[in-house]
Amino acid sequence: MRSNIDPQRINQLMQVLGREARGSGCIYFTGGASALLVGWRSSTVDVDIRLDPEPSGIFQAIAKLKQDLNINIELASPQDFLPPLPGWRDRSVFISKQGSISFYHYDFTSQALSKLARGFDRDIKDVEAMYAQNLFSLADLRDGFEVIEPELIRFPALNPNLLRSKVESFIAQKLNKRQSNDESQ
Repeated sequence: MRSNIDPQRINQLMQVLGREARGSGCIYFTGGASALLVGWRSSTVDVDIRLDPEPSGIFQAIAKLKQDLNINIELASPQDFLPPLPGWRDRSVFISKQGSISFYHYDFTSQALSKLARGFDRDIKDVEAMYAQNLFSLADLRDGFEVIEPELIRFPALNPNLLRSKVESFIAQKLNKRQSNDESQ
């Protein structure tokens, strides 16, 4: 069993991947790695990444690092759970460049939608934290769902009506809270 990962180990991971990769490319962090680097969590059990484009030699580097740094690295992103939002690369937040590898946080609106779709307690807490840090807007969340809804048929494990309900409920909760705060001031 691997130990929990902290922000320092993520930074070490980026440095070593940048040094070990034999070609250029981009690595997008999602989930717990983003949570650590942005600061709404203090640890995670794995590092979820998306390679796009895939840097040459990256899989050899990942295999070595999993052992050397005792880190569980998974190839996982919102695109594994939902259709990709148009423009996700443009909305992904740059972290740093190490060697010829650019590191980003995968688009936070996409992350929020995928976490709402999964719906585990930690996922919902992550969405709350992302929203509290203004990493996505309610309008972007709603519009993002509207854009991908016709493509949800390609994800048979998902119930589009249930996801719509989760998105609408989250938005309504935040709007009601905002209205209550405005009225109390």
